[in-house]
Amino acid sequence: MTVTIIDVAREANVSPSTVSRVIADNPRISEQTKRRVREVMERLEYHPNFQARNLASKSTKTIGVIMAHSTTLAFQNPFFPEVIRGICSRAHASMYGIYLSTGGTEDEIFEEVVSMVQGRKVDGIILLYSRVNDRTMNYLKETRFPFTMVGRPYQFDDEITYVDNDNKKIAHDMVDYLYQRGHRQIAFIGGDLNFVVSTDRLEGYRQALIDAELPNSDDYFIQDQAFKEKGNKSIHELMQLAAPPTAIVAHDDLVAYEIVRYLEELSIRVPADISIVSFNNHALSAYVSPPLTSLDISIFDLGFEATKFLLEKVQNTEAPVVHHLVETNLIERESCKNIG
Repeated sequence: MTVTIIDVAREANVSPSTVSRVIADNPRISEQTKRRVREVMERLEYHPNFQARNLASKSTKTIGVIMAHSTTLAFQNPFFPEVIRGICSRAHASMYGIYLSTGGTEDEIFEEVVSMVQGRKVDGIILLYSRVNDRTMNYLKETRFPFTMVGRPYQFDDEITYVDNDNKKIAHDMVDYLYQRGHRQIAFIGGDLNFVVSTDRLEGYRQALIDAELPNSDDYFIQDQAFKEKGNKSIHELMQLAAPPTAIVAHDDLVAYEIVRYLEELSIRVPADISIVSFNNHALSAYVSPPLTSLDISIFDLGFEATKFLLEKVQNTEAPVVHHLVETNLIERESCKNIG
C-alpha cells in the first residue's frame, strides 16, 4: 500500500500542509518539527513525488556546482571531493540534489552556466572558486541568479555572498609561526595567481615579512607556473642562493608533497635541513614522510555553509549579502623544527 502525505501527517501529528512545507524546507518550520516529520517519512518509507511538486512550484530542487577545472582534473585534488561532501550534506538535509559542471575550459564552464540559468535546470549555483576577472561570476551577478561562492570574489564583494577562510591572515600567521621558531629566511611556493585564494595568500606572506622586517626578495618566491614547468630546477636554484631559506610555506599540501620529493633528490632533509608548512590538511598529510604540519581550513564546512546561504537566497531573493569566514586550525606534525 502506497504511503501518502496524509499518512505522514497523521503519524507526525501535524497537518499535511506542514509536511509539504518540511519537504520544501520552508524556513518558517522549526528544526524540531522538521526532524520529527523527516523521521516519520523515513520510517514509513515515504518518497515525495518531486517531479510533480517541482512542476507545480517551478523549482528543480537542484543546485548547480561549478568547479574551476574539468571534473577529471578537479577530483585529483582532495579539496574538491571534501567540499562537495559538505555541499551534499547540507543539500540532502533540504532534499536537494546537485548538478555538477563538467566543462573542461573557461569557455565551456561559462556556456554550461548559461545553459543552467536560461534552461532553469537548477535553482541556484555554487562557484567552488574565485577567479580574477571571471566572466561566469559577472554573468551570474548581472542576471541576479541566486549564487554563492567558496572564495572571496575578486570584485563586487559587497554584492556577493561568499564563504572563505581569511587567506591573508592565515598566510601571515604561517610566517609568524615560523618566525617564532627562529626562521628568518622564509620562502613561499605560490598557487595560480589567476585565483583570489593565491593572491590573498601571497599578499599575507609578503605583509608578514614586512611586519617582521625579514628579507622580502623575489628570490624567495616561486610562482605556480614556474614550479609546474621546472619544479626540480626551481627548488635547486632556491637552495643554491647565498642565503638559502630555512623554511618554506607551500600554497597547499599537494605542492608541499612535491617540494619534499625534490628536496630528497637533492639530499636535503625535512625538517633536519629545512622546514615546510602548508595549507589544507589533506588526509594524506598525516602519513607522508615526514608527516606534514598543515593548516586545516575546514573544507567540509566551506561547502556546507556555502550551500546553507545559497538555499536561503533561493527561498528569499531579498536575503542579505553574507561574508562568512570559516575557522582554521594548525595541525602540527613533524615537518617543522625550531632553529637558532
